[in-house]
Amino acid sequence: MKPTDFFTLANGVAIPAIGFGTWQIPSGDIAYNSVKEALKAGYRHIDTAQAYGNEASVGKAILDSGIPRREIFVTSKLPAEIKSYDKAVLHAELTMKNIGLDYIDLYLIHAPWPWTEIGANYTKENIDVWKAMEEFYESRKTRSIGISNFNVKDTEAILGTCRIRPMVNQIKLHIGHSQEEITEFCRKNNILIEGYSPLATGKILNNKEIARIAEKYGRTPAQVSVRYVLQKGALPLPKSVHPGYIRQNFDVNFEISNDDIRLLDSLK
Repeated sequence: MKPTDFFTLANGVAIPAIGFGTWQIPSGDIAYNSVKEALKAGYRHIDTAQAYGNEASVGKAILDSGIPRREIFVTSKLPAEIKSYDKAVLHAELTMKNIGLDYIDLYLIHAPWPWTEIGANYTKENIDVWKAMEEFYESRKTRSIGISNFNVKDTEAILGTCRIRPMVNQIKLHIGHSQEEITEFCRKNNILIEGYSPLATGKILNNKEIARIAEKYGRTPAQVSVRYVLQKGALPLPKSVHPGYIRQNFDVNFEISNDDIRLLDSLK
């Protein structure tokens, strides 16, 4: 799969195979310029979230890019702390106001629990929130809907009660953190896995085995890390604010051998 290829979601919507992540990129000039650089480098999939505080900068960069809106896939997320139907409706509207676009392409529940209560049981609340997500989708303000950071149990709760099934689950996925149980479950249920932090926020880039494999292919450890996620059948979301790294993370049109994938799978 090439960086310019697409995955197809369960509802038939095409989603570019690599996305540009904007987590921890400050709003204003830094977010605006990073997204402009990403689009210039060839990315056509931009991922933001209300919690990132940069939706407005992301939206403005997209509008100012000169690229037709239909050619850019835009994702945002409902804050993890929002766990009621009414608040979910209000925050979806707030995202649309912030981002300044007529529609977005994917809207996710950012997490199954508030960040201050990781692992807590919010099953009932997530089911209520999902009703708001379905209505947002039916309003055509978003072309697809999904979840993020949901494990198997959290996902089953949605699947057991929904009218419209989640099309995406965005999870942390990188070499040494393959999350096999939820990735396999989602594949069986036709839910695309997106992998955020494919570089493990830089923590794996000094790994000697990854560096050795990168040298073998004439690539950088970052490029091998992004390519690994893609070859695992998931959609990587690399992030950087440096123009050179932004371009480099998209330049992954090469193939890691099956033997080297297995070696990378074995790293912890």
